[in-house]
Amino acid sequence: MTRASDTHGGPVTVSRAGLPEWLEPVVRAVETVEPRQLSRFLPPEDGAGRQSAVLILFGEGERGPELLLMERASSLRSHAGQPSFPGGALDPEDGDPYGDGPLRAALREAEEETGLDPAGVQLFGVLPKLYIPVSGFVVTPCLGWWREPSPVGVVDPAETARVFTVPVADLTDPANRAMAVHPSGHRGAAFTVASALVWGFTAGLIDRLLHYAGWELPWDREKLVPLDWRS
Repeated sequence: MTRASDTHGGPVTVSRAGLPEWLEPVVRAVETVEPRQLSRFLPPEDGAGRQSAVLILFGEGERGPELLLMERASSLRSHAGQPSFPGGALDPEDGDPYGDGPLRAALREAEEETGLDPAGVQLFGVLPKLYIPVSGFVVTPCLGWWREPSPVGVVDPAETARVFTVPVADLTDPANRAMAVHPSGHRGAAFTVASALVWGFTAGLIDRLLHYAGWELPWDREKLVPLDWRS
């Protein structure tokens, strides 16, 4: 168990105590997964890149386990209009980027972007730092259990277009899985859920978590979708 400070200066406990039984496969995956099993893009050895964090928040809705996602505003310079986990760059007040800083940043950014109450989130794990070459971000994925759900929605329309949850059952449904094709020709895991195409870094993390948690169902990797899937 480790402690950090939350966005209001109080303690944040990183703990696996009292988690729902269905989260146990995710906890095991967090304990054993290696960086290269999550992505081929790892932080530069020279320390370059802007430190950031995302919150992978599991809740429980009417249809069982679900994940909290948001869609970034179309006016943003980076990842415009793309569904993602709440998160962003570390601020100086978040603290040590190689210590507790990412935990505080993940909760702070989630509160700023979705309006959730960090007090209702139990952080239970941290994945290895990964790298997003297109933006130069070094990202620490922080995993949480939404123990006490709070209302969420768009806080700043200049940053966020919408906030939504997606049942894990929809993410594992083979009918909602595909490979997204970037104009460059690159292909990566994607999900067609909640009237959105989830692709890129976010989809890659979801894909790997489903796989290593043992939740993945066989799906057609030859099914291709363009990034303008909804148009």
